[in-house]
Amino acid sequence: MVPLTILRVNLMMIKNASVPILGFAAFSGTGKTTLLTHLIPIFKRRGLSVGLIKHSHHNFQIDQPGKDSFRLREAGASPVMLVSTHRRAIITEFQDITEPDLDEQLLAFDQSGLDLILVEGFKATAFPKIEVYRPSMNKPLLYVDDVNIIAIAADEPLDIPKNLVRLDLNQPELIAAFIINRFMGTT
Repeated sequence: MVPLTILRVNLMMIKNASVPILGFAAFSGTGKTTLLTHLIPIFKRRGLSVGLIKHSHHNFQIDQPGKDSFRLREAGASPVMLVSTHRRAIITEFQDITEPDLDEQLLAFDQSGLDLILVEGFKATAFPKIEVYRPSMNKPLLYVDDVNIIAIAADEPLDIPKNLVRLDLNQPELIAAFIINRFMGTT
């Protein structure tokens, strides 16, 4: 287990998080999203409110061509807010095309009522992360170059340094228990 003082140092780099924040880092196709879709319901069953920020490397569209919101955004409105009885989405166009900064995005992220923020991506940012790793993909381990990785969730046994926690990727209940214990202080 990483001493709490080290976690505090890492979290100071992310100034705009008002609740614990944990990232999941891996190469594309490793299973970050799949793992998160298993973890989130476990957290919900345990009464935790979880927010998620996902970094995309693509020019994604959440509204569809031909829809009013798309047409209004394409006409130049920014931000555009879509609201219904079920959900709200705010679409903001960035003027400068640069990689987003996680700490800046946290300013726009409503953290009220959250117990934990999970982050998929932003692997170059300094904050605590779990590496998702599948040896069969023949990719290098990220922990070697990232001191912020606190654990590795893998689908096969790995020989890793003692300062890292080895998690079984096929046991999301145990991964959730590790996260709750580490960031909430309970199981």
